[in-house]
Amino acid sequence: MVIDAELEKKEIIGRYRRLLRKAKPILNDGDAKLIKKAFTLALEAHKDMRRKSGEPFIFHPLAVAEICVEEIGLGTTSIIAALMHDVVEDTDIELTDIERLFGKKIARIIDGLTKIRGVFEYGTSQQAENFRKMLFTLSEDVRVILIKLADRLHNMRTLDSMPRNKQLKVANETIYLYAPLAHRLGLNAIKTELEDLYLRFTDRAVYSSIAQKIDATRAARNKFIKQFMIPINEELNKLNIDFEIKGRPKSIHSIFNKMRKQNIPFEEVFDLFAIRIILDTSLEHEKALCWQVYSIVTDFYTPNPDRLRDWISTPKSNGYESLHTTV
Repeated sequence: MVIDAELEKKEIIGRYRRLLRKAKPILNDGDAKLIKKAFTLALEAHKDMRRKSGEPFIFHPLAVAEICVEEIGLGTTSIIAALMHDVVEDTDIELTDIERLFGKKIARIIDGLTKIRGVFEYGTSQQAENFRKMLFTLSEDVRVILIKLADRLHNMRTLDSMPRNKQLKVANETIYLYAPLAHRLGLNAIKTELEDLYLRFTDRAVYSSIAQKIDATRAARNKFIKQFMIPINEELNKLNIDFEIKGRPKSIHSIFNKMRKQNIPFEEVFDLFAIRIILDTSLEHEKALCWQVYSIVTDFYTPNPDRLRDWISTPKSNGYESLHTTV
């Protein structure tokens, strides 16, 4: 493999600049300087390292930092920690160096990340014990877990270049540990993507088959969702409230689960999509308003009484509140 060093350098700088652009809205004075310092340190520390794909290793910490900003909404401290999250583990740089250069807080986060890696990737004890240890780390600084999730998401997105046995190990670890963790922390988009990627690497035929069927029916589904929402939209507008309606297709993994649990083919999975009505109102009015919107929906569409879930009167353990119904 011939490497064009100039081209590579350009690409690294391009990715670094993209990270800064995405972080710009949250940066305070002096933050960009600190991020540059972390980037320079990581770049130097990883300079002779490559990923299995042949790419320069620095692409990985840059991607993890970008996920932290863009997909999780973390700030400068996390960007800095994400850029350096592998240096203590993989290079000669020590935690004391990090503390000297960036202070105690960032050193603690990186220490947490290094420890988690020790617990997971080389651990032999049962998963539950690892999970417990991980949650202990969590109590100290939740950012450790969030950066770890960003790290795992990027590893899953780039799992193609890994040997088959490693793919299976990483995918299984992801479904048992990281997807449930993302779910507990309310990171639904990340949980869903991790589950879909798990399926893609453990059963590509099933994954591709469902993905193709979803694609084939997407246009018809979108048209259906649009039509479905028209009368509801009109009625909600009359209420003079702030609301948003979103239609979203079910994830590949959740369709697969339904097919497997109910032992049915794709064609018999009915709730291939969900529609979500999000209301913005004061706390004392929201419960009554949700029921009012529910009654608007059921004026137009017949509800299935067995499928009503009232998570407003009894919120879920993670604090989630809403009404669910199938019509």
